[in-house]
Amino acid sequence: MNGLISLADMKSGQKGRIVQIDGGGGMTRRLDALGLRVGKQIKKVSKQLMRGPVIISHGNTRAAVGFGMTQRIWVEIEKL
Repeated sequence: MNGLISLADMKSGQKGRIVQIDGGGGMTRRLDALGLRVGKQIKKVSKQLMRGPVIISHGNTRAAVGFGMTQRIWVEIEKL
């Protein structure tokens, strides 16, 4: 995972591109239903306390993703 970080480790306000999802078919289908797939540009909006859901935005859409899932979504951070 050279140069990649998990969505869980991104800081609020950071932008990046999803490059890998380490999950089974159920997780992949759930994320796909939210519009999240490999190649998608995202921005981490906020995270909740105590390993709660992470709020992300992509395009004009916001989505809440469970903390466990965010640990298996690998993102390449956008360089400023």
